[in-house]
Amino acid sequence: MRPLCRRRCSMSPKQAPAFDVKSLLASAGDRRAVQYCRKGGVLFSQGDPADAIFYVRKGRVKLNVVSKNGKQAVVGILGPREFFGEGCLAGQLRRMYTAAALTDCSILRLEKANVLRLLQEQPAFAETFLGYVLSRNIRIEQDLVDQLFNSSEKRLARVLLLLANFGKEGRPEPLVAKISQETLAAMVGTTRSRVSFFMNRFRKLGFIEYNGELTINSSLLTIVLRD
Repeated sequence: MRPLCRRRCSMSPKQAPAFDVKSLLASAGDRRAVQYCRKGGVLFSQGDPADAIFYVRKGRVKLNVVSKNGKQAVVGILGPREFFGEGCLAGQLRRMYTAAALTDCSILRLEKANVLRLLQEQPAFAETFLGYVLSRNIRIEQDLVDQLFNSSEKRLARVLLLLANFGKEGRPEPLVAKISQETLAAMVGTTRSRVSFFMNRFRKLGFIEYNGELTINSSLLTIVLRD
């Protein structure tokens, strides 16, 4: 089996998936499907064959695209319990983006044929996967509306809230400061200097805190909800 990452990656076969589906690993192949990728490791590159989907067990993964003229954009940052690479199930032959480990990650790789079989044979997995795909579709629609109608300040506030898991089950999570302002700028669709300006403003207003890690306060919602 080819390695999951192109650099600095090692396998971690003793860990179980983040969701409790023991039969998933048994059906998807041996435990080598569960692998560990260090920060910066490339999971797959734009243009690679699309032959599997991936499930984030631990860590964060960055998805970015590069245009023909070299312009780059971050189209997503994913965390635990999220899938990516699912386009292959709909006939996508080549990867439309590059996926890289933003932090140290534990990833489950599932071959396309095995996923199609799981969707037919395991209703619990099919329900989990369908729920994720529908949520991802809603998120993409919201991102489009955000880009079309909201200011860069509002877009940055929304990205920070999403990265901190506001609106999801469980408590909001602190953001590791290693998510750079360049990455945030690529997600928001603005410049690094604008991101720096707004981040300083958010901190002065008490919307965010920084002490080794970035903490997002719920008061940042006032920026998103402001007319």
